[in-house]
Amino acid sequence: MKALLGNLSDADIRLLRIFMAVARCGGLSAAELELNIGRSTISRHLKDLETRLGITLCHRGRAGFSLTQEGAQIRDAADRLIGSLEDFRNQVNDLHRSLQGSLSIAIFDKTVTNQACRIHQAIAAYLKEAPDVFIRIHIVPVNSIEKGVLDGSYQVGIIPTHRPSTSLEYIRLFGEQMYLYCGREHPLFTQAESITPEIIARQRYAGLDFHSPNMDVSHKLGLNKVATANDQEGIATLIKSGGFIGFLPEHYARVFVHAGEMKRIPSPDYEYFCDFAALYRKSPRPTRLVEHFLQSLRNVHDL
Repeated sequence: MKALLGNLSDADIRLLRIFMAVARCGGLSAAELELNIGRSTISRHLKDLETRLGITLCHRGRAGFSLTQEGAQIRDAADRLIGSLEDFRNQVNDLHRSLQGSLSIAIFDKTVTNQACRIHQAIAAYLKEAPDVFIRIHIVPVNSIEKGVLDGSYQVGIIPTHRPSTSLEYIRLFGEQMYLYCGREHPLFTQAESITPEIIARQRYAGLDFHSPNMDVSHKLGLNKVATANDQEGIATLIKSGGFIGFLPEHYARVFVHAGEMKRIPSPDYEYFCDFAALYRKSPRPTRLVEHFLQSLRNVHDL
């Protein structure tokens, strides 16, 4: 029987970081630039880690790269472990009153075109106070952001507010207007007569595939959801196909509307407003490094 894994060494942590980079990049070749080491060396390190863990982490070869089921579990566990190590380093730096370490921020997609969103200004102000902090930004779905903040993978999340967790603190930042759109090839694009709720209910609808205001509104309105996507760009692609209607943020859809590729379906019953908030764990309390960024968010959003 394979012996259970003993204490982790610095070498083990380094191998895990290499594995995480390969998993994140989707293969050895893609990870070469990020890691700045050759493919053969990466392959040897992965083999060393597999030997150390007694687990096959990934399939690699002519058929392409893919994680095994065990490899996906190790990747998720390694994410939590590295996140905890970063938290520890930040706590130590906190004791020394220095703003050093790394800051991991997870943001829901397509916020950068929203004029009310000033995350970039918060980062600019933050860097004046903490120029040595290494910033990582992740664009992921709402449910992944909440889970990642709770398990320590991300220190700050920015999401449309929805079903708040009692384990998280929220700071309301900005909002965005959501409208229902169809593409140029859709039958409703040129329909001149009034578009009634009965007509809309018969259309093929594309919505986000996770719990969100989008999902709540589509259920409430009884829309005929026959396609899903995990981000706004996926919804926009389905709308542009001409086969679906869907909700998009007005600021994101504007470029498609101006190009004549989409049209807003004019009905006050088929629109909603999303509030966005920054969120972080209640316990443990955020470090000075995180608190300074949260304060930068408050400042630039006039809170």
